[in-house]
Amino acid sequence: MVPFFVSLGLVVLLVGFLITAYNKLVLLRNRFKNAFAQIDVQLKRRYDLIPNLVETAKGYMSHERETLEAVIQARNQALSAGKLAAQNPADGNAMAGLMGAEGALTGALGKLFALSEAYPDLKANENMMQLTEELTSTENKISFARQAYNDSVTAYNTQREVFPTNIVTNMFNFSAATLFEIENVEEKVAPKVSF
Repeated sequence: MVPFFVSLGLVVLLVGFLITAYNKLVLLRNRFKNAFAQIDVQLKRRYDLIPNLVETAKGYMSHERETLEAVIQARNQALSAGKLAAQNPADGNAMAGLMGAEGALTGALGKLFALSEAYPDLKANENMMQLTEELTSTENKISFARQAYNDSVTAYNTQREVFPTNIVTNMFNFSAATLFEIENVEEKVAPKVSF
């Protein structure tokens, strides 16, 4: 009778471990998905500000049409990539597409702001100053949201890799999540927004 109770106790412990490890991985996965949702909110705000910024600049920078169109095109590509990544933040390819599109958008905005330095009337425009301030605030919020997301992803990836949780990871196919990193050094610097 003793071997039966010992075996039953081991089975209960094993099942308890499996349930606990599985639930912990689900909890951490949901945390990083929620953290990405916070990035998504700020990116959408950024995408909404950009057309207004370009429209305001258009009146002053009429012969800089290529730059203005490049900003709008980069914004649209980033918006599409963001929608794809929001569907499944655990998809590494979608995250890589978003990171690339965000890098291109940051570069296009940087060019716009560099060119706008040559237009004192644009820099003095009240609407442009307000949009610039809102964009700067949004960029800061995006930065904080990225940090929170990366912290959540790191906690999830660490938990899925440690022993004995990695056994549950392999049994139930918990795939690794991708950090939201900016690859080019030039893109790591936030665009200077000053008018």
